[in-house]
Amino acid sequence: MTLKKRFAFCLLLLCQITLAQNDSITKLKEVVVSDSNLEKYSNTQSVLRLNDSIINKNEALLTDLLNYNSTIYFKEYGRGMLSSVSFRGTTASQTAVIWNGININSQMNGSTDFNTISASDYNSVSVKAGGGSVIYGSGAIGGTVHLNNDLGFYKRFENILKLDYGSFNTTGINYKTNISNEKWSAQIGFSRNSSTNDYKYLNRYTWRGEQRWNQNGEYDVITMSSSLAYKLDSKNSIKLYSQTSNTDRNTSLITESETKSKYINGFNRNLLEYDGDFGKLKTNLKTAYIFENYQYFADNSKEDYSYGKTESLITKLDLSYTLFKSTQVNGIIDYNRTKGYGTSFGDHVREISSASLLVKQDIATDWKNEFGIRKEFTDNYESPVLFSLGSSYQFSKLYNLKLNFSRNFRIPTYNDLYWDQGGNPDLKPESSYQAEIGNVFTFKNISLTQTFYYIKIKDLLQWVPGQNGIWTPKNTSKVNSYGAETLLSWKKHFGKNYFSANATYAYTASKDEETKNQLFFVPYNKVTGSVSYSRSKISAYYQFLYNGFVYTRADNNPDEIIEAYTVSNVGIDYDFKFLDSFKLGFQVLNIFNKDYESYEDRPMPGRNFNMYLTLKF
Repeated sequence: MTLKKRFAFCLLLLCQITLAQNDSITKLKEVVVSDSNLEKYSNTQSVLRLNDSIINKNEALLTDLLNYNSTIYFKEYGRGMLSSVSFRGTTASQTAVIWNGININSQMNGSTDFNTISASDYNSVSVKAGGGSVIYGSGAIGGTVHLNNDLGFYKRFENILKLDYGSFNTTGINYKTNISNEKWSAQIGFSRNSSTNDYKYLNRYTWRGEQRWNQNGEYDVITMSSSLAYKLDSKNSIKLYSQTSNTDRNTSLITESETKSKYINGFNRNLLEYDGDFGKLKTNLKTAYIFENYQYFADNSKEDYSYGKTESLITKLDLSYTLFKSTQVNGIIDYNRTKGYGTSFGDHVREISSASLLVKQDIATDWKNEFGIRKEFTDNYESPVLFSLGSSYQFSKLYNLKLNFSRNFRIPTYNDLYWDQGGNPDLKPESSYQAEIGNVFTFKNISLTQTFYYIKIKDLLQWVPGQNGIWTPKNTSKVNSYGAETLLSWKKHFGKNYFSANATYAYTASKDEETKNQLFFVPYNKVTGSVSYSRSKISAYYQFLYNGFVYTRADNNPDEIIEAYTVSNVGIDYDFKFLDSFKLGFQVLNIFNKDYESYEDRPMPGRNFNMYLTLKF
């Protein structure tokens, strides 16, 4: 189904739901959370929730939102290009991305490209630090990023339209409508972000003395989504989430003599969910179909390309039973069948089944315990028994102590197992043990979270040179990662003046156990901060990002590093109070015109501008 057809279907669905509305008595607002386990089993770990107000202060793509507001480190191959992460010193495929409760990391390479996702397509984005494989499966070692479409059951009809235009012919459009009453709830969305991306490289020139600029850097990201929920009765409901996206992106050149190439990738995700409440027994059944594909054109001027596709069918049954008023037990059984085919890894089918048991115990108002265990079954690899054990105790209004210990893993991907000339079908999953201590201090308008952690990873998958110079993946290294994370928030109002401040800091040491070297592209230090002010119709903010230096080679050669950098942004907007809201805003990005890069020979833009118009009606 093409994007145009799918969008037409969304509009048809929208019209049907509009006709279904009727007048009713106003009730308390009821919101259905798309990922209930994130809410229920996160008392013993740190969760950072980024809502609409924070999302709107950042550029459209998910990389920018998380880069400036979390402890996650991002490596970008230029603005808008491939974006990969390191969370708590782990690799890109050791951070799981969760869409409405479903793990959506690529079956081909095991990771997610955060520059193919628009943050404004979601009601909220949450970052959960630490292991989560017991609930979310493969890749949830460093942490998880949750993309949520929560639905409300109360009478409303609202539309939000945001238009952006900025430097380098960067344009953005995001439209979202919410329609609901006490029986129906729907959310329809469309977003497009594109740019010619032809920015100049600061202080970089060709041998002829001409200033260099970003060539072949165009990108275009289009996403359409719809979420629908219907209450069968007071105890039973069904939900349907659907999302389609296509990213058409050239690849920036390192040198002017390179052949111009491009990369097209897309996905289609559909999730049908049933919730039933039978007193002490509650049931949740999810069935998802996820399709992903890519096409790589080594030469833009030719029609030849390589490709890869995967189709995944996921079924997940979650039964929750309240043993006592203080004790809740969840039994989860899921099945995942993935068919992958492509020019580089052939045609293969992988089937994975798993069983999990989760226990949540509220011994007292101030003392909460969590326990989980999971085992997977497949013919492709031998899966370890995973577990998670945590406790949280509120000593006073000022101090909360959190403890968590877990075993997590990451399975080999299609590329690892089946890549033509190099794939290794005998790989074992990466396995890790993780322990953390969290300290949460709350005093009036200030909240401070300080977390210390230690991760021990074995059987790390790495591609290494093999026979006849062919690279192949092997379980090679053991890694010890340890560090500290700090989250700080403050809010205060004086009359009509509202102030807020947020900051994060991460110290990360991620060492190869044998060589004692820091893993490459893992900074020892990362700091983010923001300050905002609002009064009546006007609001303004300042934000900054500091990334410490990173090694670019495994041997920690001091001559092969990317220097530390600090980047700052400012923004201001004015609400003309037309309709429900009519905001006109202006942003200056990289205000101090910093020359920097997060990946070698991939410079980022200097000072640039963006203006936006937001309508709510």
